[in-house]
Amino acid sequence: MNEKAINELRNDCFALPPGVNWTPVDEALERLRSRLHPVVGVDRAVPLAQLNGRLLASDVYAPRAHPPSSNSAVDGYAFAGPITQVPCVMPLVEGRSAAGAPYTGQVPEGHAIRILTGAVMPTGTDTVVLEEDCEVTDQQLHLNGTLKAGANCRQAGEDIKARERILTAASRLTPTQIAVLASVGVEAVDVYQRLRVGVLSTGDEVKPVGAPVTDWQIYDANHPMLSALVTRLGYQVVDLGHVRDRAEEVQAALERGAAQCDLILTSGGISAGDEDHVSKTLQAHGDISNWRIAIKPGRPLALAMFQGTPVVGLPGNPVAAWVCALRFGTPAMALLAGGEWFEPQGYDLPANFSKRKKPGRSEMLRARIRQGQVEVFGSEGSGRVTGLAWSEGLVELDEGARQIEPGTPVRFIPYSSFGL
Repeated sequence: MNEKAINELRNDCFALPPGVNWTPVDEALERLRSRLHPVVGVDRAVPLAQLNGRLLASDVYAPRAHPPSSNSAVDGYAFAGPITQVPCVMPLVEGRSAAGAPYTGQVPEGHAIRILTGAVMPTGTDTVVLEEDCEVTDQQLHLNGTLKAGANCRQAGEDIKARERILTAASRLTPTQIAVLASVGVEAVDVYQRLRVGVLSTGDEVKPVGAPVTDWQIYDANHPMLSALVTRLGYQVVDLGHVRDRAEEVQAALERGAAQCDLILTSGGISAGDEDHVSKTLQAHGDISNWRIAIKPGRPLALAMFQGTPVVGLPGNPVAAWVCALRFGTPAMALLAGGEWFEPQGYDLPANFSKRKKPGRSEMLRARIRQGQVEVFGSEGSGRVTGLAWSEGLVELDEGARQIEPGTPVRFIPYSSFGL
């Protein structure tokens, strides 16, 4: 396993207080957040070309200013401003200042010089007039409008000052942030190692895609779905495969995962039934806390430590597995990977559906936006995988009772808010 950035997680880190049975979503998220910390090591001096999607391990400071010198924002003529008395005539200095070919002399007071966009402001100038706003005849610049000092000039360091902090630790590096690093000449930075996430499917009724099946067996949708989620988030997938409902097979798979992974995601086998061998194995050989979360779909969520590795046990139904992986797994993985815990950004938009909701549990509905309104999938069944492909996000309804009619504001969370 990777060298740990901080101490190992405690075996009892997921334990619930005595007497806690049902846990509201917000409370479960806060408990999970308080128990986790980064568990990965650091890759030193990773070059720009390899940074996309990586998590910064330390703050980054600018080695130089941006822009490094004052320069013109337009094509025109540079001089010392302001211009308060018009009309105004100034003689032009021979030569020009262009991007990559600055004027090296000094412009005398009361004189002007030709300048192009991006060119360094010559000594003795601080203001630029657009070429469309002036006239030039016989090497004389004619201005008919006033102009304040500094007009059309980008000041040195106005974007970034030398030694200024430009990115903070735990930031996930995007193409635009990489552009900021490059703009001040940063060639390489320290980033956290990629979180290694094991994905394990269980169940006698479940078969990997491509395997022969009978009428009572189903193809495994969870394993490729969760693997794609992990990859999309920028982490490394460790394929732990599929195992039958056999205690010895589950234990062997978890042992492989504990030896190779920083986190294990399982699907199925986490309730208290006769064949729920994930929970039974974790109880016998690890430290497990079954969180009964007040959420639909979902409810059971197994959080455990197995041989020093955290395990998140997801429900077996694909929709419930997807919802719990997004709502609980994505912020947990971000924190373990060295990033920041996040609360997905939601938007209040008018509903284009009707629903009566009973109190007691939060509900997550597969949803999408059309013409500024929120549509929800026609069925709330946890096995309806077509609703996953149809949806573009989730509608989150809190634990209270709700009567929703067309036009009622609802909270829509796009999948992009989870980092997808």
